Amino acid sequence: MNRLRALLIWAILATILAVPMLAAAASPLLQWRQPVYIAAGFAGITAMALLLLQPLLAGGYLPGAEGFRGRRLHRWSGSLLVLAIILHVGGLWITSPPDVIDALLFRSPTPFSVWGVLAMWAVFAAALLAAVRRRLPIPPRLWRRLHTLLAMMIVIGSAAHALLIEGTMETLSKAALCALAVAATVKVLIDLKIWTMRPRQKKTDS
Repeated sequence: MNRLRALLIWAILATILAVPMLAAAASPLLQWRQPVYIAAGFAGITAMALLLLQPLLAGGYLPGAEGFRGRRLHRWSGSLLVLAIILHVGGLWITSPPDVIDALLFRSPTPFSVWGVLAMWAVFAAALLAAVRRRLPIPPRLWRRLHTLLAMMIVIGSAAHALLIEGTMETLSKAALCALAVAATVKVLIDLKIWTMRPRQKKTDS
């Protein structure tokens, strides 16, 4: 019974992640785009899908990916997220360097560019923070709070970036994916209680 439940959960998750990809692949706008631009777009969709997977792994919600295994998969998924964003921005750079430069310098007239760039730098900051974790002279609890703060910026910025773009992603599947990513992140914050203060220990008389 537990195995069947686990397979069902993974099947549902795979479907949720696959639907936006399939919907985008069926978009009529693709026929007017260059292959590099299309690849960059699907790298962005992949990054958005990974943003749903990340909190589920961090919270240990997926069967077979709890505890240490879940944290290890969370790190691997984070690395894939960084790679997807690099491919996304790199592909857009190849097709239209001036637009990417304007976005990086916050000169672009399109609001979605601002959200995308903010989310991108937050991803790089979170990845760097994870890479040098053992070298930083800060308490683990403070590290988790910094990492979580960056994760919140990433999810909110990425969701706003995706929702403001009118492109190959289908509207309903895109909105559902963004909503689920935000909801999963909020649930992890509540369940792990990262922002709660530890109660002070009462002094006992000797």
